[in-house]
Amino acid sequence: MKRVLAFLGMMVWVTVFAAEPEFVDRDWRDAKRDRDIPVRIYFDRAETGPRPVMIFSHGLGGSREGYAYLARYWSKAGWTVVMVEHKGSNRDLLRSGNPMQAMKRAVADPVNAVNRPQDITFVIDTLEAMNREGEWKGRFNLKELGVGGHSFGAFTALASAGMKFILPDGTEKSFADPRIKAALVLSPAAGRRQMRQGAKALEEIRIPCFCMTGTLDDSPIGDTSAAERRWVFDNSRNPRFLLTFIGGDHMIFSGRPRLLRRDGPPDASDAAFQKVVAELSLDFLNGYVRDDKAARGKLEQAGKKAAGEKIATWETAR
Repeated sequence: MKRVLAFLGMMVWVTVFAAEPEFVDRDWRDAKRDRDIPVRIYFDRAETGPRPVMIFSHGLGGSREGYAYLARYWSKAGWTVVMVEHKGSNRDLLRSGNPMQAMKRAVADPVNAVNRPQDITFVIDTLEAMNREGEWKGRFNLKELGVGGHSFGAFTALASAGMKFILPDGTEKSFADPRIKAALVLSPAAGRRQMRQGAKALEEIRIPCFCMTGTLDDSPIGDTSAAERRWVFDNSRNPRFLLTFIGGDHMIFSGRPRLLRRDGPPDASDAAFQKVVAELSLDFLNGYVRDDKAARGKLEQAGKKAAGEKIATWETAR
């Protein structure tokens, strides 16, 4: 009977999120960098007042269309969600003759690493301008602004939160945007030099971070092991949380079919993992972007519940 109820619960989850809330696609252009930035904005047309804003960055080979299960969940819970697509490391790589080699070149290209956090800042600047006049006037509460991402998108979120670029000669560069209140970091990733620097690379991050990973969360292109994903939690100084899914691989967060097929749980369990990702991420955003103390309590309780049910391990530090 318990298995039947669990199955029905998953079916309800899938059914509820089968329908898309309203969204629009926009293709913005950063004239200063001569760069196009596609976005997808999830919103509630009937709600004309300001809503908190979550900006999300996709992983290598992704697009603004990905991670829709998260965008739908946050949007239905009262957030405006902006899914950002990054040229140079987006789905165009998958259309090449050798997608794996194209992805390896893209992630190793420092131009992509630098462009991504600058894309986030441009998006925030654009939202500020839209908030002042026109059809979107007053719709964005940019005093309540979160950022998040998966894999290369997690790198992007960390860079926007204050993770430093440390060059071979010791030069440090930061793309921190002080308007961001908290960061959701799914499958934390960074360059080898940054991970070796540890706390030094992360010392300028002043905002809460919620990291999620899995015990099988190795990179599909082989540059980061599952064990290394906890480096942000272990080396940060800010309030932070770490949820590690037992048997979760790199693609459980994406909403796409897995690239890794190991001895972990079957694909059908992705819905169960994603339900936890959506629910706990919302508690984190409400708790630390909107400063909702009740949501902070819910996050702690939900993390402990996931650990008690042996879905994941749960760690906190302040």
